[in-house]
Amino acid sequence: MNTHILNIDENSLKICKKIISEGGAVAFPTETVYGLGANAFDDTAVNNIFKIKGRPNDNPLIVHVHQDYDISNLVCNIPDYAVKLAKTYLPGPLTMVYKSKGKVSSAVSCGLDTLAIRVPEHKGAQEFLKYVNLPIAAPSANISKHVSPVTAEHVYSDLNGKIQVILDGGKCSGGIESTVLDCTGDVPTILRSGLITQEMISAVAGDCLVYIPKDGEKVKSPGMKYKHYSPNCDTMLYELSELDKALETYDKFLAEGIKVCFLCDEITSKLIGGRNFLNLGKDGKDIASNLYLKLREGEKNFQMLIAVAPQDKSGVMVGVMNRLTKACKNK
Repeated sequence: MNTHILNIDENSLKICKKIISEGGAVAFPTETVYGLGANAFDDTAVNNIFKIKGRPNDNPLIVHVHQDYDISNLVCNIPDYAVKLAKTYLPGPLTMVYKSKGKVSSAVSCGLDTLAIRVPEHKGAQEFLKYVNLPIAAPSANISKHVSPVTAEHVYSDLNGKIQVILDGGKCSGGIESTVLDCTGDVPTILRSGLITQEMISAVAGDCLVYIPKDGEKVKSPGMKYKHYSPNCDTMLYELSELDKALETYDKFLAEGIKVCFLCDEITSKLIGGRNFLNLGKDGKDIASNLYLKLREGEKNFQMLIAVAPQDKSGVMVGVMNRLTKACKNK
């Protein structure tokens, strides 16, 4: 199968609609990361997503819809706070989990009685979703456990030969996946942190909890169970308070002839004394936007990445640290 990167226009959208209608999958941009999308009503198409990615079949998917789609066709029991949150933050990087009506393929939610719905704000995503006019089940468009893609070229690197079309919407601005919010209870509960923070949700809904998974419990959201976001090189993660130890480790690897690089924010980059570094940026928004881009750059050019966590871990950085910790886990 030949894989083509196409600009988003009438012709490419027509091609994508045909692929989706025939049970295939296409990659499309969002403001967070690129998604690998298929018809959420089609069991075979949804199961094919898991095969393309090599994704465990107990890791649920998110359904993406355009901003004018009536989600009451798919879900029920939408609480008042969810309506307020949707008016405030959608379209945007917020996925909301509701009780499912069971209309989409059961493979989407991996047997759960809930359904995760997302309305991306990326112009290209909206054009694609409106053109196909179907709920599209979509995880990130990469090989399972690898760094999520934020450019069409990242998708091509992982899925060349596995899908026909990648819609090119440029670099994703947000850079980390959407916040996933459980809206099935009296109080909204974050299942996966992202760009819409706990504080932002509380400001609208009046309160917001953060879910802590229990051992052996069935996964409620993508990104909760497995190792994710990992570059194809060795990694280590240090706190900023451990910088002296990180510097010693860097110098040890360098002396052994290993190509090594720091992955750090702008503040830390000024403390490492001329050593190689990939600059994540100066604040949470920058760091979120650059994280996957720099992880992909790092794996291409170095054998070892030594990540140093920023001192500030509040707000958007909660989501960033979730990804950074998983990226460096068990390496």
